[in-house]
This record gives sequence, structure tokens and C-alpha cells, in this order.
Amino acid sequence: MTLKQLTLEEYADFLQHQKDYSFLQTQEMAKLLTKKGMTVHPMALITDGQVKVAGLLYSMPMTGGLHMEINSGPVIADEAYLTDFYKGIQDFAKKNGALQLILKPYQTYQSFDGQGQPTSPEKPELISQLTSLGFQFDGLQTGYPGGEPDWHYVKDLSNLTQETLIASFSKKGKPLVKKTNSFGIKIRALKRHELSRFSKITAATSDRREYQDKPLDYYEDFYDSFGDKADFLMASINFQDYHGNLLDGQAKLQEKLALIQTDLDKIPNSRKKQNEHREISSQIETFTVRLAEAKDWMIQYGTEDIDLAASLFIYTPQEMVYLFSGSLTEFNKFYAPVALQEYAMRKALNLKIPFYNFLGIQGTFDGSDGVLRFKQNFNGSIVRKMGTFRYYPNPLKFKILQTIKKLLGR
Repeated sequence: MTLKQLTLEEYADFLQHQKDYSFLQTQEMAKLLTKKGMTVHPMALITDGQVKVAGLLYSMPMTGGLHMEINSGPVIADEAYLTDFYKGIQDFAKKNGALQLILKPYQTYQSFDGQGQPTSPEKPELISQLTSLGFQFDGLQTGYPGGEPDWHYVKDLSNLTQETLIASFSKKGKPLVKKTNSFGIKIRALKRHELSRFSKITAATSDRREYQDKPLDYYEDFYDSFGDKADFLMASINFQDYHGNLLDGQAKLQEKLALIQTDLDKIPNSRKKQNEHREISSQIETFTVRLAEAKDWMIQYGTEDIDLAASLFIYTPQEMVYLFSGSLTEFNKFYAPVALQEYAMRKALNLKIPFYNFLGIQGTFDGSDGVLRFKQNFNGSIVRKMGTFRYYPNPLKFKILQTIKKLLGR
């Protein structure tokens, strides 16, 4: 049994035979980390010529040594060897000048339904496996500790088809998708030279929600590293087309109203027809208001396609991941993020990807998490990851350096 550093090609070959791993542990992510100036080590525990556990360990300089980390890993072929892998990584970190080693395992600590009710017991043994080796545990947390979520909203696509997808959404989600599809929103993947449009939307969203956005060059490096395994999707609308769609929709409603009126002329006391007449008349009035808005937008924007929202999706053989996104508040009424989600899920079905990961939610279920409410429209479930574990090969040196940094105000 030995811990060995693989080539990226050997590591990629190992991944091809695994069913459960994060995009953060792929060779594409290794390329991105390298572009960002980090050193990537594809580490593997091997016995009898077979890789039992492997993961991308990356390192970067910090005061007094190296910061080393495995994010959303390792990838486990045989759990019986996991402890040995952790010990090997500790030894590697110590021998190679690491001041701290961070682990963020991808294993699920507990599963929940879409409302946050537990559907499986907790797995405290996963935590004790690491703490018994000397790792310090940050604790089970909510929110986005360190900017990354421990709670993921997910959806199983394995038994769905293009025909049954919308039927699988929530009671609120089904009509929301139907309404969104009536607007004539266009969705397409951006080319590399168009990524400034993506960045413009995510920057506006980060300013509004007060979090730090990634710079444009990060998105460009991401595009270069992931290639066709990622889509920077843009949802846009043409207000002339939108106006035309509204006219068509209103005309159909007026035809329907005329038929109802004919029935009412024959049976004026029909409660059913009276109710239908009232409902269709109300819908026609809504279309009149929307047509007036569309005319104003046509004057303002002319014949151009106008960007509404953008999202980055990543594809692995077993999982589609919804990573970054943004939208413009002035166009909220078009629900463009909903259109992007449906588009991505349909592509996942075409690619036969069985699982969809919406990623982060707060992990609080008191109604305060707006991101959770949005994702619940698609009727998924929730998994909780363990969080962050820290190992200090030379704890005294680390403590002294941290004290010095505080004194210097760094």
C-alpha cells in the first residue's frame, strides 16, 4: 500500500470508473487551479496496482510555508482505505512544507427532503474518522462558511424524460415554468469573447447581494479549462418578438371569449360560463397592460436582444452542476432564471446525466432563504456535506505566525 502522485492522465482514467465525485475533483479543475498559480498534486492510495482513493491536492504559498487543500474530495473507490489515504496526505503535507492542510470531504453527512426534513440518520462516524487523526473540525454549520455551502439542493433525474420533466416540478413550479415559456425567452451558450456579458450580469448581482464576484479573467480561464464540459448560458429577449407573442396570445384569448359569450347568450344563467368569461376577460386585461409595457421597451431597446440573466453549468458524467448565476432586477417579471434551469435540465436529460446539483442553500428552513424558495420550484431534495477540517503539521509554528500577523495587522 503506497501513496503516489499520479499524472493528470492517470487520474482522469481513474475518474472514468467512479460514480460519485465533484467537478472540483476533475482534471478540468486541475487545469483551472494551475492557471491560477496553484500547484496541483493528483494523489492516490494504491494497493495491488489498483487505486483505492484519490484526490486533487493543491498547494499555494502562505507566510511560513504552504497552504494545502482537498476541496470536495477525495474520490473514494474503496472506503476501507480512506483512513490510510488521510494519513498518507498528512505525511505528504508534513514532508513538503505545509503549514496547514484543509480537507472538505464530499461525502454526504445527512439527507433531507425538499422542505428540510431528515430522510436519513446523521453519520457522526465520518467526522470522528478525521478528528481521531488530529484534524480540527470547524463544526456543522449553516450559511456559506468561507464562501462555500455545506448544504446542497439536488434533484434526481434518473427516472425522468423530456416529456415528464415539468410534471416533476412543484405545485408552484409547474405554472411558473409555463408562464416563463410564454415570454419567448432565448437561451444560448456564450463564446469566449462574449464572456464580458456574463461578467456584467454577475457583477451587478454581486453588488446587489453584497458578495464578491469573480473577475472576468477567472471566467475566461474557466472557459478555457472546462471546454465543452461547461456552458456559460445567457437568457435574452427581443421586445419586438415579445410584443408579437403578446398580440398572438391576446387574439387567442379574444377568440375564446367570443365562444364563451356565444354560450352565455344561449344560457345566460350558467355559473360556469360566467366564471370562465370573468377569468378570460381578466387575462385579456393583463395582456393589455403587458402590451403597453412592451411598447415602452421597444422604444427604449429597439430591435436588439436584451440580456436578462446568465448562469454557468458544468457537466460531469454523473452530475450537472449549477455554479454561478446572475440576473437583472429590472426584468424580474420574465423569470429568466427559471428558463435557464429548465434548459439545463433538458440538456442533462439529453446527455443522460442522472443527477442535478443546484448547489448552495443556507441550511435554514424558516422561510428566510430566498435561494431555497427558488430552487424548491423544481422539487428536489437536500444533502448536507460535513464541512471543513484543518490539520497543522507544525501547530506551534502556525500559532506563532498567526500571532505575528495579527500584531502586524495583516
